[in-house]
Formats: sequence, C-alpha cells, structure tokens
Amino acid sequence: MEETIGVTEAAQIPKQRGEQLLDSAVRYAEERHWDVFPGTWLEAVDGMERCSCADTACPAPGAHPARPDWATQATGSAVVARRLWGKQPKASILLPTGRTFDALDVPESAGFLALARMERMDLALGPVTCTPDRRMMFFVLPGAAAKVPDLVRKLGWSPSGIDLVARGEGQYVAAPPTRVGGHGAVQWARRPTPANRWLPDVEELICPLAYACAREAADARSRQG
Repeated sequence: MEETIGVTEAAQIPKQRGEQLLDSAVRYAEERHWDVFPGTWLEAVDGMERCSCADTACPAPGAHPARPDWATQATGSAVVARRLWGKQPKASILLPTGRTFDALDVPESAGFLALARMERMDLALGPVTCTPDRRMMFFVLPGAAAKVPDLVRKLGWSPSGIDLVARGEGQYVAAPPTRVGGHGAVQWARRPTPANRWLPDVEELICPLAYACAREAADARSRQG
C-alpha cells in the first residue's frame, strides 16, 4: 500500500496538499477519462479538523458532496477540473460511479484475501482503493450494481448475508489522496496504469470477492458465538 501524509504534517503544508489534489483530479480526468467533482474538505476548528459542511456529526468528514446537484457538476474535462480545484484546492476528489465504472465495496480484510487469490489466478484487475475506514473498492465495468445481487445468489449466498455491495448510478467513491476525518487518506492498493485501463466485468471478480466476504462473515459469527 502506498504511503500517505499524516494529518499533522498535512496541516503544515496545505499548499502542497492542495496542489496534490488538483494535480490528481486533473490527471483522473485527462488520463483516465473519469468524471470528477469536488466535495467537502477538512477545516481546522478549535484545534480539531472538522468537515466544511459544519455538521459535527458528519459521517464522512471531508469526503462527501458539497452540494445536492453534484451529479451535474461532475466533469470529465481536465480544464474544468483545474478550474474547480483552483477555486477550492482543499476539496476532496469524488468520482461518480455508474458512468465509466462501478465499484465493488468490501471489507478491507476480505478485499486483500480476494486480491491475493485474484493475483494467483492471474485475473485482469482494474484499479483498487483502500479507504481509512478499512474498506476496499474494486473498479469494474458499469452495470455491476444491477448484477451483484443475482450473481451472489447464484453462488449460494444471500446478498444481505455478506458484506459486499456495488456502487453504481447515483453514487460515488472518494479518490486518492482525499483525506477522511482524522483517519488518514484514501490510497491505491492497485493504482491506475495503462495496463489496467480496460476494466474487468463484475462476473470476473465476483466469485473470489463473494467467497472472501462470506468467509469473513462466517468468522465474525463464530467469534460472536
């Protein structure tokens, strides 16, 4: 996993982090043709970092849409992205799902288990992120969100019984180097490269991911029992 800048260090170099966010947003639009849009950001208030939305109970501080019409604000233009982050350099980078990709959202422990198995199977993988709340997002072709429940059932599990969800149309994911609260930054477990420009279909990844999630769910029930 890639190294990330700590909260204290980041607070000391806001210009560098702002430049990093802007450069990343522009690169995602320019090189990957992903739509991007700026979200909320973290602000120092009374010695603590809080979300710019001003909600002290914000569930995703610094990493959610800043306006209700975010879907129409999302852009695939590098020029527009540069202008948006030029206005607010601290804004998080959010990527709408259901357009150029969907995301399979799983617990981090299950994700790394599945990732190791996929690599042994030599499966073609797309980019994968790790979030500070210990989740992993596997990027796949759009349309996955509609397919996942039936695919999980066909494998013999209940969709509600394993912690595997797909983010599709009307949803979004946070992209590196977005920071979430005081927990750290979103990072790449598998960064975007020319080799993984073509994303896999959900059918190619669902078996190892569902197996890993089901195994984790069974282990959790065993510990509780």
